[in-house]
Parts: sequence; C-alpha cells; structure tokens
Amino acid sequence: MTIDQDAISYGPDGLVPAVVQDRADGRVLMVGYMDAEALEATLASREVHFHSRSRDRLWRKGETSGHVLRLVDLARDCDTDALLVTVDPVGPTCHRGTRSCFDLDRGSPAGTAVPSAQGFAWLETLWSTIASRAAERPAGSYTTSLVDGGVDVAGRKVTEEATEVLLAAKDDAVAQGEGRDRSGTSDAVVAETADLLYHALVLLAERDLAPSEVIEVLRDRHAPAPSSGTP
Repeated sequence: MTIDQDAISYGPDGLVPAVVQDRADGRVLMVGYMDAEALEATLASREVHFHSRSRDRLWRKGETSGHVLRLVDLARDCDTDALLVTVDPVGPTCHRGTRSCFDLDRGSPAGTAVPSAQGFAWLETLWSTIASRAAERPAGSYTTSLVDGGVDVAGRKVTEEATEVLLAAKDDAVAQGEGRDRSGTSDAVVAETADLLYHALVLLAERDLAPSEVIEVLRDRHAPAPSSGTP
C-alpha cells in the first residue's frame, strides 16, 4: 500500500481526521486523528495508530483492550484533508463495547453489543466478476458456459444446488440429533449454500437483471407495515 504522505493537508495542529470503516460492509466504526507519526506507524505496522489529543502522544488503537484495527486500505479525500481508513476490526471498536462509536443513535445503549458484520458487501466483488464474464464471454470460463447455455442451463444449476443445500442440511440435522461431530456436515451446508448463491447470481446475469432489484424487494418486504388506524 502506498500513499503520498507529503500530499496530505494536515491542519494547523498537525492533525488530519481519519474516518475508520469496516471492510465487511462499509460501516463507519469511529473517527480519530492522525499526525505524520501516526500515519507512518499505521503503514509500517498494518495496525491503525492515532494521535491522542487528550494525552498528546502516539496511540495504537487496542493497545490496552486488544481490539486492534487491522489496516486494509487507506485513501485521501478529494481535498487531501481527510483520510478514509478501511479495516478488519478485532472485537468491538468503541470503548463502550459496541461495534461502532455511532451505535447510540441506532437504538443501541452504551454497553450493548452489536452483532458483527456478515460480509455481504463482498458479494459486490463476486457480482462484478460474474457481470464481466456475462458481458465479455471469455473462453474457458465456467460462468461463460452457464450464460451461453441460456436460462435452462443456468436455471437447472440453481435447482440442483438448492437440492444439494437441502440434502446437506438434513445430513447436518441428523448428525446434530445423534450428537456426532458436525464439522464435516456443517461445512457441507456452507459450501453448498455458497454454490447456490453463485448460481443464483449467474441466473440473474443471464436474465440481464441486477441483484439490486432483489435487494429492493427484500427491503420493501422488511419495511414496517403502514398503520391501519384512522388518522
């Protein structure tokens, strides 16, 4: 990772605000301040450092709690006077024990743990690859072969994978009921579900439909039902 440190517009106090976001879903976790020393330490160690304004010293996030922020990417904004720090957090980021320092306004009282992100944002990367294969049709690509086969081939794979998910889930349930080790059966459920998600996205690509349309349907279904009372 490279960044032109000389091009950063530090403030009169020698600091630049740094917005920290979770790589998994882009959630903003906290805002801190970096000086040149903190930025250099962050890049060298791959763990996020800040300048503590209250203690006026270099501060490694998580140095006492162990809840470090592992650096994934770092970028300047268009005015070079703010930084976006993308991280893999280890544990809750906020000193209150919550995932984000902004959880209070999301109905999460201080000390209330917030479930960790599931990483759905990575599906954007998978979709980008699938969409590219569907548009360019490179030879030798499995995705290309599915799209070239039309709705019958792509759709049949969705049906097959859905069946495989069901069978794997039933095997896992039997193992659980018998008190057996589930490491193999649960791994099978995860693997078959991964195959199902991939093939469902390929089917959308073959039909020239965007996953965002599916997300919008889910969002609408999740929305609270309007009140039936009389105003």
